[in-house]
Amino acid sequence: MKILVIHGPNLDKLGEREVDVYGKLTLEEIDAALSRLGQELGVTVTSFQSAGEGEIVGQIGTAEKKYQAIVINPAAYTHYSVAICDALAACRLPVVEVHLSNIYSREEFRHKSVIAPVANGQISGFGLNSYLLGLRAAVALVK
Repeated sequence: MKILVIHGPNLDKLGEREVDVYGKLTLEEIDAALSRLGQELGVTVTSFQSAGEGEIVGQIGTAEKKYQAIVINPAAYTHYSVAICDALAACRLPVVEVHLSNIYSREEFRHKSVIAPVANGQISGFGLNSYLLGLRAAVALVK
């Protein structure tokens, strides 16, 4: 089984930006933890990060041919990217939306996810564990 993990804009800056919100963990550390958990679960995890909405849409568009599920942290695109929402709806794969911070305890504009209606579920507010729980959920959805 292969799972695609998509990290949205600015997540490549983890560990150095807004550490009071996102913590000191880097994206590389998150990807390493996902890879380790993937090995434990017997799945291959491929991670992709981009600030470009079109690049994310492109990854989603080809995912159905290579992967069995998607775990996505759309970051800022969570709140307004109809293009990513439409791509996820069209790809017909299980989707788990994840967020390091609790988006519902932050600014009002962050309380709305346009991705949530096309995702099987959403996990937010648990830091690294949001990703790890999201991976476990994706694997369970496929099985």
